[in-house]
Amino acid sequence: MFGFRKKKREKKRSLPFPREWDEILARNVPYFLHLPLEGQDALRGHINVLLAEKNFEGCGGLEMTDEIRVTIAAYAAILMLNRDVDYYPGLASILVYPDAFVVPDEPPFDDVEVLQEEDVRLGESWTNGAIVLSWKSIANSMRKRGAAHNVILHEFAHQVDFEDGITDGVPLLDDNAAHAEWTRVMTGAYEALWQDIEKNRNSWLDEYGATDPAEFFAVLTETFFMRPHTLQRKHPDVYAVLREYYRQDPAAIMPKI
Repeated sequence: MFGFRKKKREKKRSLPFPREWDEILARNVPYFLHLPLEGQDALRGHINVLLAEKNFEGCGGLEMTDEIRVTIAAYAAILMLNRDVDYYPGLASILVYPDAFVVPDEPPFDDVEVLQEEDVRLGESWTNGAIVLSWKSIANSMRKRGAAHNVILHEFAHQVDFEDGITDGVPLLDDNAAHAEWTRVMTGAYEALWQDIEKNRNSWLDEYGATDPAEFFAVLTETFFMRPHTLQRKHPDVYAVLREYYRQDPAAIMPKI
């Protein structure tokens, strides 16, 4: 069974990639343009698999388009590059609203990114098979040069975090040594963020990361890929740990902003 699925995915990865999709990547995913050619080819292959295996659904009147599907799949695929992982096996559907969306007061979801105190949200990542995103939030981050926020990376980071069966800010790591280093570095950085907030100091990281360790990891993932030079300068230990985990070095390929 697993051999058959592997062969099917190899076939999907090798499918032609439409020129129109490359144009979408060039417009919406700057990171793609800075990858080496083999990295670009690998990303295209992952996008093909994600588009074939996941259900993309427009909600709230949003018409699902190739631009939306390819953009979301591309950022999800970035988190997979160079890592020997499955294609988000617990994820079946990506639900996309045109704007921020409203949910019940006490939703039965395991992770929520809150836009305001009300139940208005930009994104959610569920452990029961779905991610919910706001296309307006995605489009805004693509238009803003040097943006630090990317709701796709944020919510898919929660799915990465859940690869070990629990969303706690500590993803599945290679061994005990990696786990010890992760705990040392991330605990110190998390406590430093809290100190900045308590003393009303400007923080190097979005304060939403202080919500809990899971949100800390998700916000760090956004920053690692969207503002790598800032993260590397402000907290080189954190950058080094994420570079080791994601097996990528964005600061080495992305221009300084």
